[in-house]
Parts: sequence; C-alpha cells; structure tokens
Amino acid sequence: MRLTPLLLAACAAHDPALDTKLDTLSAQLTANQRSLDEIKSRPAPPPPSTAGLEKRIDALEEKMDRLIAAEANRPTQATPPRRPEPDKNKVYAIKVDGYPSDGPADAKVTMVWIHDYADPYSEKSRSVVDDLRKKYGADLRIVWRDMVVHPQVATAAALAACAANKQKQFVAYDQLLWDKGFKARSFDKGTCWDDAAGCAVALGFATDLKLDTKKFQADMKACKPALEADMKDLQSFGVGATPTWWINGRVLVGAMPQENFETLIDEELAKANQSKIPKGQYYKRVVVDKGLTKLEGN
Repeated sequence: MRLTPLLLAACAAHDPALDTKLDTLSAQLTANQRSLDEIKSRPAPPPPSTAGLEKRIDALEEKMDRLIAAEANRPTQATPPRRPEPDKNKVYAIKVDGYPSDGPADAKVTMVWIHDYADPYSEKSRSVVDDLRKKYGADLRIVWRDMVVHPQVATAAALAACAANKQKQFVAYDQLLWDKGFKARSFDKGTCWDDAAGCAVALGFATDLKLDTKKFQADMKACKPALEADMKDLQSFGVGATPTWWINGRVLVGAMPQENFETLIDEELAKANQSKIPKGQYYKRVVVDKGLTKLEGN
C-alpha cells in the first residue's frame, strides 16, 4: 500500500477542511485493508476473489493522492500588508474639541484615551488613569474618544455615552458602563437604538442618573453618524486597536504600566513649561496646528 503521499502533505499549507477529508479517507482505507488482510490470512477454503476490494483500496489511494497534490499546488495566500503605524516620536494633530473630557481645558498635557466598552484592556487601564489624574492634577486633561472593536456589544454603549455627554453626564455614565455594564457582562446587543423599545441596559443607566430618557434615546440615534466619522478619523492616524493613547499628540498603544505613561507625560510637561505659549492655547497651537494630519506615506 502507498502511504508516501500522506507524509508529503505536511509540507504544504493547507485548507483545514482537507484534514477532515483525509481522516475520512484514511479510515475507509484502513478498514478495507484490514478486510483484505483478514481474507488473505484464512487457510481454507481458498479465499474468495479480492479483486473488487483491491480496486476500492487503489481508488481510495488515488483520491487521497489527488487531494494532497491539489493542496500542494494551491497558491499560498500572500501575507497581508502590515497596518501603517504612527511614529512614536512624532506629534499628530488629534482633535479634542467637542469630545467628553475631564480636567482643566488649559491643562499643559492632554491625554486622549481611545477605548471600547467591551474591551478588557480598556477596563484594566482605568485604575492607571485614575492614578495619573491624582499625580498630575490640573496639569493633565483626559479626553475620551471611541473606537468600537466589538461592534455587536460595544456600539450601543458608545452611542449611550455620547448621548449622556449631551446632558453633561458623561463621566458618571462612563463609570456605570464599566462598573455595572462591563463587569457584569451586561451589554445591549445588535442595533437596539433603532427599536421602539430602545436599549434596555443603556436606558437603565440613564434612569439611574435621572437623565431625560426621551432625549437620551433620540440622541443615541443622532450620535451614530458622528461615531462612524470619529472612527474613520482615528483610523486615518493608524488606530486599529484599543486602548490607544495620544499624549499631546504622541502615541502609546496598549494597557501599559503607569511608568510608561509617566515618562511621556513628564517629557510633554517639560516642553510645555519651557514654552512661551499661553497654556490655554498650547494644545491647539503645538498639537492641532503643527501636528501631522495623517500617517506619513499614506
């Protein structure tokens, strides 16, 4: 029996479905071979003709050879091009006007937090952000922007946070989304904002904060185009994962230790302290007006 082609199969990248097909054929081949060996081992009477069984075995082997040959000759998929990434040493013109924020508008350092309400790494970063706010006080402003990477469970939360911001309750609502939403894995799913009943989880949190729920529901729908435009804008700067941070326009990606943030914040704080630009104008003039407006090479 010819088994060499089976060994050759391991040399090629293959379609996962091929394994299932080969397993099935191999099982059939083994059963037929066992039957053939058993018939041939009988001492008497003379064994019946085995021609039909041998033909079936040959046919199975040929079928397996064809599958393996087809897979070996299948063109390999080209490696997808690497996603363009921002340069960590350069400043990008990340907009902050109109987005929810906490901290003085004239803070010397602005940290834009790109997050997703179903992302465990975004949630893990909350304690680090709290510690940074305590350490830097009025010198640090936090600005929140959304990049939905779990659309089925995080889109409604992003729209709800946007709607809460329109009633000046973003910070409190954001806390509920994490503490009562994420931690309990209680998410509004699908496109509930388009349903008459609305998004039950989001509306529940709005009720807890005594928001105008009718306005809240309307604002969730109204926030959808803005969310899509915001994500498109962030993608133009190479944002494809959460959390991503922009500290006075300089990028930091991932749930990093506090020390990584402090290094960057201290560098930017020193620049701001040495600058003669009024601190209330610093972010606009240094980051928005002079920063790169897109990834280089795009």
